[in-house]
Amino acid sequence: MKTKILVMIAVSGILFAGCAAQTSYIDTMHDDGKVVMGLDYRDFDQAASEMVQSMLGSGALRKQDGSRYVMATSRIINDTMQRIDTDQLMAKIEEELLNSGQVVMTSAAGSKTDQMIYDMRDERDTELGEEFDSGTIASKGQLIAPELSISGKIFQRNIRYDKKRQQVEYYFQLKITNLTSGLRFWQKETLIGKRGSNKSVAW
Repeated sequence: MKTKILVMIAVSGILFAGCAAQTSYIDTMHDDGKVVMGLDYRDFDQAASEMVQSMLGSGALRKQDGSRYVMATSRIINDTMQRIDTDQLMAKIEEELLNSGQVVMTSAAGSKTDQMIYDMRDERDTELGEEFDSGTIASKGQLIAPELSISGKIFQRNIRYDKKRQQVEYYFQLKITNLTSGLRFWQKETLIGKRGSNKSVAW
């Protein structure tokens, strides 16, 4: 019985060591890993980079007085076969926009609202609010409304390329709208296309 147990432990150790040996870090700067039919981090990086370069290069986000626009992230629709967290795409875009110095993002409106902003205001007129230094609690009329909104959509098209291969097209669409006038300041569509075996799944 002991011998059987020892053999099982030894086999388990070998299997564990084998699995561990196959694990490695991804060099995100020089990733030569195989292309997958679905969307991976490389696709999000590519789409975000193209979008941001277009936004900043267009001049649409430059104010004549040198100040920064206040922007809110609106709804980003996922119309693909994959369960995509659209925040993954927008996080990189928002980071680049903030770093550009042309835009400041608001957490008081849009899809990226920080609930703590409103939680503290709810406490303002309660007994708990009296425990805070009144000079540190935001008074009414302090929130800055967004001037611009960024919204978009990701959708997917599957096409039969030939008898053995399929073509999958992913369209990333973004637009920036002025919330005062309703005028669209900027718009872009980025396409990422892939071809592979009909046996590959794109979700």
